[in-house]
Amino acid sequence: MNLNEIWEKARELMAPNCRACPECNGRACRGEMPGVGAAGDGSSWTACTEFLSRVKIRMDTVHEPWQPDASTELFGVRLSLPLCLAPIGGMNYNYNGAISDGYWSDAAVAGSRMAGVLPFTGDNALSDQYELGLKAAKANGGINVCTLKPWRDNGKIISRGLECAAAGAPALACDIDAAAFANMGDSVSLLAPKSAADLREICSALPIPFIAKGVMTAEGAVKCAEAGCGGIVVSTHGGRVLPSAQATAQVLPEIRRAVGDALTIIVDGGIRTGADIFKVLALGADAAMIGRPFVVAATGGSALEGGAEGVAMYASAKRAELENLMVLTGCRTVGDITAARVAVV
Repeated sequence: MNLNEIWEKARELMAPNCRACPECNGRACRGEMPGVGAAGDGSSWTACTEFLSRVKIRMDTVHEPWQPDASTELFGVRLSLPLCLAPIGGMNYNYNGAISDGYWSDAAVAGSRMAGVLPFTGDNALSDQYELGLKAAKANGGINVCTLKPWRDNGKIISRGLECAAAGAPALACDIDAAAFANMGDSVSLLAPKSAADLREICSALPIPFIAKGVMTAEGAVKCAEAGCGGIVVSTHGGRVLPSAQATAQVLPEIRRAVGDALTIIVDGGIRTGADIFKVLALGADAAMIGRPFVVAATGGSALEGGAEGVAMYASAKRAELENLMVLTGCRTVGDITAARVAVV
């Protein structure tokens, strides 16, 4: 089994909602919701890939021979590379039911653990998606970050966070950018934006770090830091909540300058290669996050040797790509991947 075979099988199983394109750039599926596309004209997604193409890597191979070390630590978890699996759900709704939400949660968490990356799993209007993620965490030594919707009731978020902490989870996340997410249907009335006071209440009640997902401005990042958040995810929810948003990587440098080392910063949006991971690290992220391709890997793998194996194989391929870039740029560790290693043209 190789990744080409996995992608070919996934293309059969996921049609028509996902085409498992060789280049996953949001162009073929723009505006297709339900489905995997981005909202409106899809520009919030395509902006991410277009901006990353303008970030150029500076080569430097004048150095002693050594083996690059792509490992890092995130929320107390040692990872083989700075990569997280994005919280995704709605397999029937968005991915043609090629795999179930339960199969996805198990494959995502188990495969991430095998490869040494950090999985995030999602939430929905019912409790089942959250419960599937919690179940997968318990089955894998707690290595999962459940990502809740921004429920209007802070108590609901806190109680679930305490459940996650008891299961050994390293952190709890909330995709605050889903406060007006159309895909939530009637349940959208149960969601609300989170003020600094809300964040402070949640953070102070949890024994594990709280991560706000969907932060796109320096001002918002500073509010999160002041409220006690352990981290943020710079994200536009895969371009699915707001048309015409800026590229996520584009706002990274100003966010990093604003918060310094006060927050762990993860970024998603158009990241598909080891080169993309390298670029966002250089622009200020502590780790990258990838979503849709992991679903393709789990789906194609389900028809071959297994979804978890497909997830692990995809993550391992990204590590190999990143390590190759590190040799070509003179970066022995991920800490060496700084702004000096790239140029935006």
